[in-house]
This record gives sequence, structure tokens and C-alpha cells, in this order.
Amino acid sequence: MEDSSSKSFLRKQWDEYKEFWADRFPFTNVYSRYIGREQSLPSWSESDVNEFIASDPVHGTTLKTAREAANIALYGSAIGAITTAGFAWKYSKSLHGAGLSFVGGAVFGWTFGQEIANHAYQLYRLDTMAAQAKFMDWWENKCRR
Repeated sequence: MEDSSSKSFLRKQWDEYKEFWADRFPFTNVYSRYIGREQSLPSWSESDVNEFIASDPVHGTTLKTAREAANIALYGSAIGAITTAGFAWKYSKSLHGAGLSFVGGAVFGWTFGQEIANHAYQLYRLDTMAAQAKFMDWWENKCRR
């Protein structure tokens, strides 16, 4: 390991920058156990998720709420994609323009749908990352049995 005096100015700045953003976005630490595994976990079904929701009263309800919020974001994405592509096609008759507006509308619709769901379900009060990590641990233990 290099000591700090032998690092270049740009290297020190880059290390500080990475540390700054790593503190603010800790999802890489939370999910690092599940990303890049040698042997991936098998797929789970809706009944497996419902079993976890019934078995864990704290994290189960949080996971259920997060899944409902994701559905709202999905609907927002579909609405945004279809409407923006429809307007682009109606007024320009350009296939590539309609395709780009379809993609852009899907991204914006997902973002707005997620924000609406965050406020409607008050997800900012819940620790959804902990609930998802708890589910992954539960699923991993269930698959080992």
C-alpha cells in the first residue's frame, strides 16, 4: 500500500472523491454480498416473497410496500413511454424520434412514478435496503436447506 506522501495530487483527489460518495451511497456495501457471487441464487417466485412477508412482521411489510411502490413506478414508466412516443409520432412522424421519446418517457415516467410512490407510501421513513437485504439472507438460508 502506498503512503499518502507518494500519491500524486490527482490520485489523492480521486480517493477523497470516492470516499465522499461512498459515504453518501452505501448501497454498494449493503449489496456487495450478493453481487458477483460465484454461484448465483435461484430465482424466487411471488409465493416465496409472500412467505417472507408473512414470516417477518417488520421487514416483510417494508418489502411489500417497496414492491407496491415499484409497481407504481412501472405504471408511470409505461404511461410516460407511450404518451411521449405517441406525441412524437403524431407531430413528427419520425421513427427514430418516437423511439427516443419512448425511451426518455419511460425513464422520466419511472422517476415520477417512483417519487409519487415514495410520498404516497412514505418510503422515506422505511429502510427498504435493509428489508431487501434481509429477504436475500432469508432466501439464501431457505435455499441451503
